[in-house]
Amino acid sequence: MERLSGYRVGQRGRVGRVEGEEAVQRRLLEMGFIRGEEVRVEKLAPLGDPMELVIKGYHLSLRRDECACILMEKE
Repeated sequence: MERLSGYRVGQRGRVGRVEGEEAVQRRLLEMGFIRGEEVRVEKLAPLGDPMELVIKGYHLSLRRDECACILMEKE
């Protein structure tokens, strides 16, 4: 599995596992990062942080260190 933080614009995959501190895990799970959910990288900020993602049909921005907590399975 790869970390979501290593993905580039246009790459997509499915959530395999969420790691990190309990509060971070809970926050990510509440945003919809559950196992098997498809995630696509829509845009990156000029310095690559934050990342704009599409999950469950909505857009959200996450910092790269939060994206590093999400392990992805490539499609």
